[in-house]
Amino acid sequence: MASGRDSDPTLGYLTRKETEVKLPRPTRVKNKTPAQIQITAEQILREARERQEAEIRPPKQKITDSTELGDYRLRKRKEFEDLIRRVRWNKSVWVKYAKWEESQKDFTRSRSVWERALEVDYRDHTMWLKYADFEMKNKFVNHARNVWDRAVMLLPRVDQLWYKYIHMEEMLGNVAGARQIFERWMSWQPDQQGWLSYIKYELRYNEVERAREIFERFVDCHPKVGAWIRYAKFEMKNGEIARARSCYERAVEKLGDDEEAEELFVAFAEFEEKCKETERARCIYKYALDHIPKGRAEELYKKFVAFEKQYGDREGIEDAIVGKRRFQYEDEVRKNPLNYDAWFDYIRLEETAGNKERIEDVYERAIANIPPAQEKRYWQRYIYLWINYVLYEELDAQDVDRTRNIYNLCLKIIPHDKFSFAKIWLMAAQFEIRQLDLDRARRILGSAIGKAPKDKIFKKYIEIELQLGNIDRCRKLYQKYLEWSPEHCYAWSKFAELERSLAETERARSIFELAIDQPALDMPELLWKAYIDFEISEGEYERTRALYERLLNRTKHLKVWISYAKFEASAMEQGFQDSDVQESEYEQKRKCLQRARGVFERALSYFRTTAPELKEERAMLLEEWLNIESSFGELGDVDLVRVKLPKKLKKRRHIETEDGPAGYEEYIDYLFPEETQTTNLKILEAAYKWKKQKIVSDEE
Repeated sequence: MASGRDSDPTLGYLTRKETEVKLPRPTRVKNKTPAQIQITAEQILREARERQEAEIRPPKQKITDSTELGDYRLRKRKEFEDLIRRVRWNKSVWVKYAKWEESQKDFTRSRSVWERALEVDYRDHTMWLKYADFEMKNKFVNHARNVWDRAVMLLPRVDQLWYKYIHMEEMLGNVAGARQIFERWMSWQPDQQGWLSYIKYELRYNEVERAREIFERFVDCHPKVGAWIRYAKFEMKNGEIARARSCYERAVEKLGDDEEAEELFVAFAEFEEKCKETERARCIYKYALDHIPKGRAEELYKKFVAFEKQYGDREGIEDAIVGKRRFQYEDEVRKNPLNYDAWFDYIRLEETAGNKERIEDVYERAIANIPPAQEKRYWQRYIYLWINYVLYEELDAQDVDRTRNIYNLCLKIIPHDKFSFAKIWLMAAQFEIRQLDLDRARRILGSAIGKAPKDKIFKKYIEIELQLGNIDRCRKLYQKYLEWSPEHCYAWSKFAELERSLAETERARSIFELAIDQPALDMPELLWKAYIDFEISEGEYERTRALYERLLNRTKHLKVWISYAKFEASAMEQGFQDSDVQESEYEQKRKCLQRARGVFERALSYFRTTAPELKEERAMLLEEWLNIESSFGELGDVDLVRVKLPKKLKKRRHIETEDGPAGYEEYIDYLFPEETQTTNLKILEAAYKWKKQKIVSDEE
């Protein structure tokens, strides 16, 4: 008994091994070199064709008498009936059966087969067509009419049945009967092609009035733009211009807001153009452009521009071109209302056209699109719409009240608690100044300082008050400025400069003192420089030295040392005179040089002892010292500095990266004289040590 693994209930008593198809094992080709005689694919196909056996066909049967014919018919009918019993749903069997009966000239039997086939599936219109074709081919006209009547009654939505029925009646010359069939068909409200076929039928027999009536019913049944245009063209073809115009006018009344209205207006305008009514055509184009949404009027604009180029004057052509560009911009801003660049281009176009109402309308629509997020980067382009708007109203429209209202509205819209625009505040204030209303300007700038203080606003407000000569107001503004931003060195410097220009030296000095005592400053070096320059200009050299010393207590930067030394070198040259004794110019220069040398010595000592790693700064300091010594001529001692100058050495060092060493780079190192002596001592010490070790090794 076979094992469970090999047995299969579907195989009966056989096993899988016994039922396996054993394919021949593929032979291994040992010699893979090409054969001497090559066989082509064409040769293989030719041989297969030659060896093919002849097709076996049944012998032809010759019928000699009526008995044999009766037997033949009986046998064929039995075959068809058996086939129908097996595949009753197969339509091709019914068709072959009916055609065979037709070929035997037994039309009654053929008709019976067709009727039986329709009982199986009467919804198949191809069966009706073949049945009616059989009746017409054999000239059974009444039978054919009967078939067509039944077909169109059962399947009224199949247009082909109606077309074939009408065609038969028309071929028979039964015009009234064909018209009657059309009327029956039209009661089912077919598609446009059915109506047009009826109209063409009437026109073939020159029944224009009938065709016109059918057109009226057609546009009622299918109120589409295409239907009205066909009706108007029909009237135009028959020379009825007034009727054609009436068709277009009725269509515009009914379908003026339709999606396909553009096509209707273009056809109407072209009709008027053909009738040489250019003004009517222009009015139609303009009416259409005003009423059709911009997104659906692209073709209309093209036609209008072409029309104006052909019939219009220069002004009309320009207006048409502007209209086309206006349509493009409308489309852009409709797709993305926050595209401010498109609004700028649209406004520029309208300003070129010069229509004030349109310009203001576009500006109002543009500024209505407020950025959705309250972040300054989103508002930076938007705010320029307001700026352009106020400039247009002030300069071009010259409407002062409207300009003032726009400024007020703009300042209300901006969220000043999150960000602000100093430019708008200043423009509003300058506008009021141009209108000679200083109180309004001061109120605007005061509001700006209260709501959104900015450097620009303080500077401009102070500048305005300074030009007006209101010094007390300037002082108050500087105080507000410094209360708002005490770390701003520019404000301190300018405040002190104002006091100095008013010859208020003590006030200026007090301001500088307050400034340098601030815990945090944005640019302290500029403030100290301004203070030092102030004291130098006042001739207060002792105060200047004291300032330098205070500055050195805070920072030992190279620039401070150099500036201090240069001050000492030039202090006497600027006309310093002792109160008791008039010293000679030579003595003054010598003292200046000594003081400068003292500063340089202190600086050099600091860099050598406290910051030895700042070799480059130390070298720069020595170069400045050398330049000052040489500038004093005979008084200067250049050799004193040259001895201290370092040597420049080119060295290499590793470049360290995150992934490890990445090669070498060259850099400049400085070797100072005192470092050279130390290096020599180290070399001698190493030599003595080596010699000592050698003596010990020799003794061992």
